[in-house]
Amino acid sequence: MIVAARFNGPPTSGNGGYTAGMLAAGLGISRPVTVTLRQPPPLETPLTVTSDGQLLDGDRLIATATPGTPPTGPDWGDPAEAAAYAGFADHPFPTCYVCGPLREDGLRIFPGRLPDGRTAASWTVPDSVGIPTIWAALDCPGGWAIIAPGRPYVLGRITVEIGTIPAEGEDCVIVGECTGTDGRKGFVRTGLFGPDRRLLAAAEATWLTV
Repeated sequence: MIVAARFNGPPTSGNGGYTAGMLAAGLGISRPVTVTLRQPPPLETPLTVTSDGQLLDGDRLIATATPGTPPTGPDWGDPAEAAAYAGFADHPFPTCYVCGPLREDGLRIFPGRLPDGRTAASWTVPDSVGIPTIWAALDCPGGWAIIAPGRPYVLGRITVEIGTIPAEGEDCVIVGECTGTDGRKGFVRTGLFGPDRRLLAAAEATWLTV
């Protein structure tokens, strides 16, 4: 398994959600799946996937994947009611494949804050959408429910269940919600909704301050 350079989160490592989705898809574990990131995933580096769900860079453990508990998605939210995306003004990783404003070739998911504190973003599904794409789309919008200026977070653990992969070109909505914090940890959940407001996929994740 190789995480291509274009699928970065921070400039020198893979986007957590995309990398986790690649691992889950490669293992073929029955849904849902929990992936725990142990190290920043290296880019353009051959990684080994073991039969018991470990992702290795030589002897270094990068991530683990295990069957997970079905996540609970948030309720639908209206992106038209969201404030401007805070990442346009202050983004810890502005070239992130998912939510980086400097990435014309990324997913360009820009979640704004809703009046109730959740985040919501419109998203037109790109060509060649697959499992890693959906995992990536469910990653950053949850993080932006806790990220604040001068206080960046990175993904530590994520559990995803995909019911339906939306079609290319479909107009969807992604909603993120913070469910609590504990020291350096922030707990979020994210939902991907179709044009009919039906929940297509859901995630629960733990983010860590850096």
